[in-house]
Amino acid sequence: MVGLPARDGRQYVYRVYAPRDALRADLFWAAYHCHEDEGAPRASDCFDSAEIWWIGHGAGPAAAELAAHRT
Repeated sequence: MVGLPARDGRQYVYRVYAPRDALRADLFWAAYHCHEDEGAPRASDCFDSAEIWWIGHGAGPAAAELAAHRT
């Protein structure tokens, strides 16, 4: 999960499906580009401003490649 703070004061959270060994920067950019593609309020592109946390065990078919979805 990746939480991106936006200029409207809200945090937008994205579920990023990725293998457990994915780089945190890759998780951030997947969520950021998903956010930008939706036309949502401008989010911070500062990596350090994002909250990133793992849920689940990072295995299975959904984790085979990097994909982001807004929750």
